[in-house]
Amino acid sequence: MALFVITCIKNINARALWSLPTKTWLRSSTSLATGTTVNNNNLGISDSSFEIVKDERFETSLEHYDSMVKSGKLSEDKYQRTIVQHLNELESKVEGYRPNVNESGSIFNKIFKREVPIVHNAPKGLYLYGSVGTGKTMLMDIFYTYCAIGNKRRVHFHAFMSDVHKRIHKIMKTIPKEHDRKKKTRFDPIPPVAKTIAEETWFLCFDEFQVTDIADAMILKGLFTELFRNGVVVMATSNRHPDDLYKNGLQRGNFVPFIKELKDHCEVLSLDSGIDYRKLGMPASGRTYFVKSQCNANAELDTFFQEQAHGLSGVIGPKELNVWGRKLVIPVTCDKVADCTFDELCCQPLAASDYIEIGKEFDTVILRDVPKMDLSKRSEARRFITLVDTFYDSKVRFVCSADAVPDELFSAGEHSEDEQKDHMTLMADLGITKDDERAKSSIFTGEEELFAFDRTVSRLTEMQTQMYWELRDLKKSGKSKHC
Repeated sequence: MALFVITCIKNINARALWSLPTKTWLRSSTSLATGTTVNNNNLGISDSSFEIVKDERFETSLEHYDSMVKSGKLSEDKYQRTIVQHLNELESKVEGYRPNVNESGSIFNKIFKREVPIVHNAPKGLYLYGSVGTGKTMLMDIFYTYCAIGNKRRVHFHAFMSDVHKRIHKIMKTIPKEHDRKKKTRFDPIPPVAKTIAEETWFLCFDEFQVTDIADAMILKGLFTELFRNGVVVMATSNRHPDDLYKNGLQRGNFVPFIKELKDHCEVLSLDSGIDYRKLGMPASGRTYFVKSQCNANAELDTFFQEQAHGLSGVIGPKELNVWGRKLVIPVTCDKVADCTFDELCCQPLAASDYIEIGKEFDTVILRDVPKMDLSKRSEARRFITLVDTFYDSKVRFVCSADAVPDELFSAGEHSEDEQKDHMTLMADLGITKDDERAKSSIFTGEEELFAFDRTVSRLTEMQTQMYWELRDLKKSGKSKHC
């Protein structure tokens, strides 16, 4: 399927994307995305910063941050404090903000009856990037908690994009089939989708801003141009500088204009302390990660499941989830505990939306038999990355058995003979020669997977700590670990 989709989008542009069969490009998009917990608000995404609760003694995020350092809950970090000072300035700029949209636009737009909202008072947002574990998400959560602006949302970036795809799909279903015959140009669903989002949300905070999917890449320029035009202010955290987003991705030339749009509307700052706080000084929450060569991992997980299931009201058996109108069956469950295998969750055509629903339904997920992965298991690796990202954002308690410690789970390795043949076929279809610069695309080199797996390793490490395991209960109760 992946080969078919990529072949179809040769020489693609943003508008041409809509001419693909809807189910084809939508499936292509969601199969590689990562996501987060989805709540039932207008935007269909999480807007709760559950680790941080506003302290009435403080008026700003800077005051709250300084109190956490003073109390010893956070270490003194000059890099972090510099970022918090910038966030404090942004707090002042967006306080009480609401878009002042002039929908009349220019005479040209009036003549052609085009509504092009022009916003005159939108403050510049902020794009914060840096290595894994340096505290980007925590700083954004503190800022979000103290940011006094109406209609704000905090969301994992790929959950947002998943929601955008749903909205596009919904709009496209309402367009009569005869539309394309009567019109010379394709209907573009991006402006109405962006306008609806802007009406619901004036300030968007994105966690883990990353672009690995060509369908997302082709959408972003038009989508964010419209969001900014409608007065939406954006803050984002990412592991990459904007210039490195979608690095070596297919058709990246069509994506590059989005980078300028993002930098024009967001101040770009680096949090580069070089410290991964997830790996420092946190007590382990018992054993939650079992290396198969070091123990009888299956027996350990059997015992763990039995202990978790003991006293629960649920019956041990399968549970059926509904994901976008289709059924997803989890074979072994008991109440809020799921017991799954790597083959069941990462070797099947599942996507971020599936992992989001699992994270909503279960507090604890067991994943058995995680293998070592290389480029010959690229699809499985990307699904595993997506699964960990999604469970981490939902604070799912994660227990697994694996063939190696997290640091050794993924390496580039060598392409299999079949994969080499597939790549040669794809390159021929796209008109790419061996010496062509496009042959260095991440789809052929695995660079994107290697980069993303650094984050996965860091998160797997944190997910084994007592502090992390407490967060699921804190999330459900609405209390804070850092209050």
